[in-house]
Amino acid sequence: MTDARRIFLAGATGVIGIRLVPLLVAAGHTVAGMTRTPAKSDTLRALGAAPVIADAFDAEGLQAALDGFRPDTIVSQLTDLPDERALVVERAAANARIRREGTHNLIAAARAAGVSRFLAQSVAWELDGDGGAAVADLEAAVLANDGVVLRYGQFYGFGTYHDSGPPPHPRVQIDDAARRTVPVLDAAPGVVWIVDPT
Repeated sequence: MTDARRIFLAGATGVIGIRLVPLLVAAGHTVAGMTRTPAKSDTLRALGAAPVIADAFDAEGLQAALDGFRPDTIVSQLTDLPDERALVVERAAANARIRREGTHNLIAAARAAGVSRFLAQSVAWELDGDGGAAVADLEAAVLANDGVVLRYGQFYGFGTYHDSGPPPHPRVQIDDAARRTVPVLDAAPGVVWIVDPT
């Protein structure tokens, strides 16, 4: 059982972050939910998190946010994915950028703030081209800093790209993915797979 922590959740209003916030709060943790959209503050507050308006590409602002909250654990669920699945390819460069630059900024801010516990979302399948290179960069950066890489299967369920049925393996139901993330706060540095059994 994880002791109560101060958790800074980046990407708190994304498809998994929004589910993870109330689970972390219910487990007794104090949560700051980071979003770059001020209008989402009330939602985070209603779920029990302290809303933090920050952008992963603003290294100075990110550092100020961490210094202000003083977390002992950072969980990154950062993505830059469109709401419509048809636009994923068109927006691939933005998602690759947040995996690289956003993750590096978070890690640098964590180190400067003295935060040693870092977990970050990755994927459990191989991506081609620059998307695959960005995933490799993200994972290498997290592992080089003794963090935990969370390799999720393709999400399915309400609010995901696969809301009418599961995609091929590797996959994981979105609510189950959030539930399975909470105990991983105790995981040793390395890679954790969060996927449905095949």
